[in-house]
Amino acid sequence: MEVTVELVILVAGVLLFAGVIASRMSDALGMPALLLFLVLGMLAGSEGIGGIHFESHTITQAVGSGALMVILYGGALETKWSKVKQVLVPGLLLATLGVISTMLLLGTFAWFMLGTYTQFSIGTTGITWFQGLLLAAIVSSTDAAAVFSVFRTSDVQPKARLRYLLEFESGSNDPMAVLLTTLILGIMTSGASVSATDVTASLLVQFVGGAVVGGLAGWFSAWLVNHVGLSARGLYPILVLACGMITFGLAHALGGNGFLAVYTAGVLIGNNLKVNQDHIIGFHDGLSWLMQIAMFVVLGLLVFPSQLLPVAGVAIAIAMFLIFIARPVSVFLCLAPLRTPLNDMSYISWVGLRGSVPIILATFPVSYHLEGADAIFNVIFFIVLTSVLVQGVTLVPSCRWFGVVEKNGPHPPA
Repeated sequence: MEVTVELVILVAGVLLFAGVIASRMSDALGMPALLLFLVLGMLAGSEGIGGIHFESHTITQAVGSGALMVILYGGALETKWSKVKQVLVPGLLLATLGVISTMLLLGTFAWFMLGTYTQFSIGTTGITWFQGLLLAAIVSSTDAAAVFSVFRTSDVQPKARLRYLLEFESGSNDPMAVLLTTLILGIMTSGASVSATDVTASLLVQFVGGAVVGGLAGWFSAWLVNHVGLSARGLYPILVLACGMITFGLAHALGGNGFLAVYTAGVLIGNNLKVNQDHIIGFHDGLSWLMQIAMFVVLGLLVFPSQLLPVAGVAIAIAMFLIFIARPVSVFLCLAPLRTPLNDMSYISWVGLRGSVPIILATFPVSYHLEGADAIFNVIFFIVLTSVLVQGVTLVPSCRWFGVVEKNGPHPPA
């Protein structure tokens, strides 16, 4: 069949329609929508009933990065600063020290598991410790899209402070995962020795740069939206979106982290809007859902289910270590000194859901032409599927297990 513009539009419309229905099903089944979106993409792929042949990691990376920016931005616009202040210190600890400790623990375990597993095609003699760290860095951040969507639609909510903390962590720990992944890839592909001082300096530049650019851009964007006086109400959400896109690109161009910048800008804009706030927030909420559907369906299209079975055993082992050891140890390391109650730390440990970011980052080794990049992608994808099935499905009932249910009933979105 000849591929025409009309056919592409038809297929895109069908996939979007199916994505909306999948979202409704996810509410009924009590599981994250991302799982059904991924399954939808796999069913539409070359090994599914749809037969769509798609193998472009470059397109996937571009779609994923753009979609993640929009999702983070939309979530930030709805985040109240008064709530963030309550969890700023523990949230930043989880987003930085928590990600690094998860990477070190999981990377060492992955190296131990795969160091002599020669069938795993990263080289011919298993993997090195540094390659284990790369795999761990890719899956070191929690999923903002899943956390935002579940907490905003579920009738069962954790305590408000826990909800704010988990949303802040999931929205702010992606930059650290991106930084660590690109840093390790750069070291591996350059072959040059890098000192701990160089690594620390690079992380500081990206974090400080992203925060400063995001702060300045957010303040200016809020002032602009409040004073520009546009004649058409529908232009305000587009102006806000444009400001977010400029912030993301400008931060990257200046050496800062674009994801951190756009999240910071979104929080500032959302808390300082004085005109058309509900209209702007509603537009970005719909856009975030569109990006979620597009991103996860594309990620599902990229996967060949037949290639997942050979790595299933080792991927499940790594996922179990991540869920039951690496994540809890990291959470307790960050929050125990702050005298956080044990049941709160236990719940936070369990809500370490992995999702879109690890799969997107798993496409990076391909763009760096790293040996065994396809194997890395398949392992990461299987780890994410395991995390979604184990943690995602239990995200809501685990509130009851750990005794952290909001006693006054569900709250409106923050």
